[in-house]
Amino acid sequence: MRGVGSPYTPKTGIERWLDARMPLPRLVYDSFIVYPVPRNLNYAYSFGGILTVMLVSQILTGVVLAMHYAPNTVLAFDSVEKIMRDVNSGWLLRYLHSNGASFFFIAVYIHIGRGLYYGSFKAPRELLWVLGCTNFLLMMATAFMGYVLPWGQMSFWGATVITNFFTAIPVAGQWIKQLLLGGFAVDNPTLNRFFALHYLLPFMLVGVVTLHIWALHVVGQNNPIGIDVKSSADVVDFTPHATVKDALGIVVFSLVLAYFVFYMPNFLGHPDNYTVAEPLKTPAHIVPEWYFLPFYAILRAITFSIGPIDSKLGGVLAMFAAIAVLFFVPWLDTSKVRSAVYRPWYRLFFALFVANGLFLGWLGSRPPEGAYVILSQFATLYYFAFFIVIMPLLGLIETPRRLPNSITEAVLEQTRQAADPD
Repeated sequence: MRGVGSPYTPKTGIERWLDARMPLPRLVYDSFIVYPVPRNLNYAYSFGGILTVMLVSQILTGVVLAMHYAPNTVLAFDSVEKIMRDVNSGWLLRYLHSNGASFFFIAVYIHIGRGLYYGSFKAPRELLWVLGCTNFLLMMATAFMGYVLPWGQMSFWGATVITNFFTAIPVAGQWIKQLLLGGFAVDNPTLNRFFALHYLLPFMLVGVVTLHIWALHVVGQNNPIGIDVKSSADVVDFTPHATVKDALGIVVFSLVLAYFVFYMPNFLGHPDNYTVAEPLKTPAHIVPEWYFLPFYAILRAITFSIGPIDSKLGGVLAMFAAIAVLFFVPWLDTSKVRSAVYRPWYRLFFALFVANGLFLGWLGSRPPEGAYVILSQFATLYYFAFFIVIMPLLGLIETPRRLPNSITEAVLEQTRQAADPD
């Protein structure tokens, strides 16, 4: 099998020796140098590379921070302060890690949105999409447990509120809560468990990301017009064409992250989390980190509503269903056309979906009362309707625009229009 169809040729004795025993250079060459990608990829496709860099950055900074962190309720808050004040460049590591988590989620939301817009979940890429959703789920679990570690007011009460929702699950709810907490309330065993899992899950995430990249290289990269590659004219080598775009995207993204790290390091955090956890003093308004707010709003839309749909269990199920529904997107979208570029009605509903997601995020930051709850219910209804109703029906009734015959034809047409807009 080794070397069949591969253009890689070892040039030195060491390369030939290694290639005969463990062809790692050949794998890198075939996967990241001459790997063919569609010639019309845009910068939206750079976020896969950005996410890879962010994952490495989060693991490296996290490992060093763990060397100085004390997972004990008496020492945790002070150990974070010691990192900030006494550890060499500790403040930089902590701000890179905490702000990096937020930017990690910014990149993954854009990555998911790009996949939904360009139809990257459609056959033969269903498994690629499912693995990506698994990555998202692991990210959320890792981030939630990491948020508890500083042992500030919002960390403690966020963990208390979220884990209490598990008690709504019939029969096993109380057992699940005690298993997570290591007792009957958020305390030292909880902090130890969350620290251990927060350290472990990123390495599990690396494994699933590896499978995700593997699946991508098996089925090939999708492209903005959603047409399969039909000839060698439709593709270019990954390096330098895609790597240059990825590198530029990574640099720009890193500069924005650096601005927050050096000039606005606490902007994306909650001020209550800079106060040590106090179990006897409840914050006025308990909220998770911003990247969980849309799902928090969905949970509260049912849990804190007034009327017959008021249900703690319903809120928990709705929150998990909001994530679970993503796994079924490849089978919910019935359209024969992948890309929204050629689907005018889907493009409109997708724009409304993005706006609705931002609206849910804002509602999640508001108190669960009055009009906020009612608006959350309408926004939650549209969130699920987009996947369960709009996607299946739109694929049956929508008339898409005419697709080009090939990727090359589409590129040449765009070039002609740019040169002669009239």
